[in-house]
Amino acid sequence: MKTTVGLTAVLLLVAVASAAQAQSEKPGVERLYILNCGEGVAGDISRWSPGVNEGKSMDFVDNCYLIKHAQGWLLWDTGIPDGVAAMPDGLVPSDPKAVTWRRPKTLAGQLDQIGVKPSDIRAMAVSHTHPDHIGNVEMFPTAMLYVQKTEYDWRGANNQPRFKAEHPVTKLDGDRDVFGDGSVVILRTPGHTPGHQSLLVKLPKTGAVVLSGDAVHFRDNWDNRRVPSMNVSKEQTTASMQKIADTLTKEKAQLWINHDKAQRDSLRMAPAFYE
Repeated sequence: MKTTVGLTAVLLLVAVASAAQAQSEKPGVERLYILNCGEGVAGDISRWSPGVNEGKSMDFVDNCYLIKHAQGWLLWDTGIPDGVAAMPDGLVPSDPKAVTWRRPKTLAGQLDQIGVKPSDIRAMAVSHTHPDHIGNVEMFPTAMLYVQKTEYDWRGANNQPRFKAEHPVTKLDGDRDVFGDGSVVILRTPGHTPGHQSLLVKLPKTGAVVLSGDAVHFRDNWDNRRVPSMNVSKEQTTASMQKIADTLTKEKAQLWINHDKAQRDSLRMAPAFYE
């Protein structure tokens, strides 16, 4: 009898220890912060919705997202360069229809407010390589950069590469489960640029969220499936919108549209966060 009781006690202790270890190693996203990575005014939003809203101006925002995962920090997009914060007139474009960007808060300052150093961020990904999304990539010179190979190889102005050759990079060819547990999944959504990508994030309390990047710029364009005139492929853009719509349905997810000010103003900004 004593042997049986002793064995039972040992098995119980093993079970409790295993459960505690499993709990401590439980994978998944712990927090998501929305960072203010730029605010601006679009001169003529028909640039993003051809034939509609001719001559109409609109306020734009530019978000970055900091994700705390059990395996470490991941930054999604880096926004307008922090240096723009010192420009009294903002970053004025050559095209009057485009966005004049300002930087009311620096990325570095917002990270500091949360208590995160740039060196703490071990992984990062950008939706695409337009300047308002990669402005601070080199603030994180050792962070692994996840980007579609077609985007990485897409040359910038004067045929220049868009990233420093020495920056660590993982070139993707399709979707990628970043941490291997299904909680943070890069979705290949080309069309705006050759290798545009969006991000599916599964939060324990908030639920699933898809971060649009520039697969869509504001709610009206999403509702009407409008394709901006500067996109590299209308067909790919339309297909990517459908892929996002299918993901929203499958995951019962929210769509957070990166440049949509009305939606941004309804969300909690850092240092507040979503769980």
